[in-house]
Amino acid sequence: MTSDTKALVLEQVREYHRQQQPGRFEPGVTPILSSGAVLDEEDRVALVAAALDLRIAAGTHSRRFESRFARHIGVRKAHLVNSGSSANLLALSALTSPRLGDQRLRPGDEVITVAGGFPTTVNPIFQNGLTPVFVDLELGTYNTTAERVAAAISDRTRAVMIAHTLGNPYEVAEIQQLATDHDLFFIEDNCDAVDSTYRGRKTGTFGDLATVSFYPAHHITTGEGGCVLTRNLELARIVESFRDWGRDCWCEPGEDNTCLKRFDYQLGDLPKGYDHKYIFSHIGYNLKATDLQGALALTQLDKLPEFGAARRRNWQRLRDGLADVPGLLLPSATPGSDPSWFGFVITVLPDATYTRRDLIAFLEERRIGTRRLFGGNLTRHPAYLGSRHRVAGDLRNSDIITEQSFWIGVYPGITEEMTDYMVESVVEFVAKNG
Repeated sequence: MTSDTKALVLEQVREYHRQQQPGRFEPGVTPILSSGAVLDEEDRVALVAAALDLRIAAGTHSRRFESRFARHIGVRKAHLVNSGSSANLLALSALTSPRLGDQRLRPGDEVITVAGGFPTTVNPIFQNGLTPVFVDLELGTYNTTAERVAAAISDRTRAVMIAHTLGNPYEVAEIQQLATDHDLFFIEDNCDAVDSTYRGRKTGTFGDLATVSFYPAHHITTGEGGCVLTRNLELARIVESFRDWGRDCWCEPGEDNTCLKRFDYQLGDLPKGYDHKYIFSHIGYNLKATDLQGALALTQLDKLPEFGAARRRNWQRLRDGLADVPGLLLPSATPGSDPSWFGFVITVLPDATYTRRDLIAFLEERRIGTRRLFGGNLTRHPAYLGSRHRVAGDLRNSDIITEQSFWIGVYPGITEEMTDYMVESVVEFVAKNG
């Protein structure tokens, strides 16, 4: 395809995009999603341009994004993967690497995590034969505390893996210090909190490893996708190996002999000179992303600051509008934090004259999307009944969010008119049921 033909195709893509603009918001008719991707003309063009170039595997777009995103967050390395769930699996699996010597995690070691959340923070613990230690959270912030984590540490504890809930940072500096004091690995699940800060520092920079999701619900999107972040070059190399089939070689796909010793290695019980591209140092996976995803990630990254500003505005408008509504516990930011909010959590108080179920039904009838606070208390789900785990303290608040909490959207696709309609709907329901 000539450059002129490509330019013509992309101009037609721009014109097509302009013809797809949504109509006006109609209260009760237009759905207000709890989350979703916001994709503009540049995103559509980037995807089509990558497709025209047949960039069907990881390549230059992916590598450019990894470099730019690492700089944006403030870490040394970012590895693009096919989902946030894969990012969590890679981050924890990397800590089992024999290259870490006596520090490596081994089956039966304990990993402290939170009971009230999403399974992909917890599942890698089980998948690696480790033992999760569940702690409770605080109502209002919907995060655990450093005090709870400290109380959960035993002589078998080797790591901490906790997610920032709906964009709201937990006491991440204090928990990082606990991990340092007790010689524990610390993984920061930052999937819901890109560009949130705690004490002026971005989340995703505190842990030995951090993870991000680029699913359409998240702060930026690649469709499916995620990322593993770290300041530690040794851990970065291990993550890359686990992501890329477990291979020992660090050449990019399609490249050969970057180390200039491709046929000079002797590793394991292999004969000397065995092709380094086919030597495997870990029992790994293939969790790479594609260059189409990398192309979309680059254009989405440019919009991250404005997306974060919109999330903060929408959250604050909901908070102000619902401040005096009886029977509701409204969310609050962790002291010292500036969240880039993922959602707005509402807990129906026990003494309310209405139920969560009835409030959600009313909102859904008005086309206002609602979501539970993910899995609520995960220990109550069929997947985890009978599993090997430990509970530190009680899970009283995790049970409350299971029974009483839900959230509504603040993502950048929600307008002020939509936000005001959500407020008006909650106020009207409570007035009728008070």
